Amino acid sequence: MKWTDSQRIAEALYDKYPEIDPKTIRFTDLFEWVQELEGFEDDPNKCGEKILEAIQLAWMDEAE
Repeated sequence: MKWTDSQRIAEALYDKYPEIDPKTIRFTDLFEWVQELEGFEDDPNKCGEKILEAIQLAWMDEAE
């Protein structure tokens, strides 16, 4: 997975952290958690606020 795979990342986060409300997540935590996902391989420097927002929104959709 790459930073741009927001839907796949959101699905993986939902599976790994089902008890977490994605609306309450801090971007610093989200940044770390994405990098810890199995199959994630991308440069941390390629991530920005817009990418984290897209992942968070996708995760919120997945949680609903």
